Amino acid sequence: MSRIVLDVSVSLDGFTTGPNVREEEPMGDGGERLHEWHAGNGPDGEIDLGVLRQSEETVGATLIGRRTFDLGLGPWGGTPFPGIPSFVVTHRTREDLLGDNGGTFAFDGLQAAARRAKQAAGDKDVWVLGADVARQLLGAGLLDEMRIHLVPLLMGEGTPLFAGERAGLILQGKPVTGAVTHLRYRVRRDA
Repeated sequence: MSRIVLDVSVSLDGFTTGPNVREEEPMGDGGERLHEWHAGNGPDGEIDLGVLRQSEETVGATLIGRRTFDLGLGPWGGTPFPGIPSFVVTHRTREDLLGDNGGTFAFDGLQAAARRAKQAAGDKDVWVLGADVARQLLGAGLLDEMRIHLVPLLMGEGTPLFAGERAGLILQGKPVTGAVTHLRYRVRRDA
């Protein structure tokens, strides 16, 4: 059975992007620094690459927000993961869109998109891309797990990962540290 998983890089001060997110800078000013660990550079970079590979092997579908879709379509050249279906959470539904990389975008409301993404993922995970969608899923009780990659940066401003949401989290395994600290939490349903 698939799980809905937030897998996100976040600064020490809680931001998932830099300030001034826009088409020319989809991650905001300086926001790409949050993903530099994906290259495996820095101290113990091979640890980071191992975490990234292991995580990406679990992706069966993605849930993304409309803004993330609008900003990411160009740089991604299609869906965020080639050939993997993406479900865009939006109030402005439209016909499915086939990405240049073989993945399909489907557009639906939160509950329907989550249900469809879980069906499409099969026994793999549904990855959540976008802080706003993550907050909506958490509020609706639909988020199962969080994989947080804590990047040693202070962004100062940008898109906050959480903004007043409350949840009980249960640490899964021990934190893994490379150039960043990798944490896994199960979301408690009774929180």
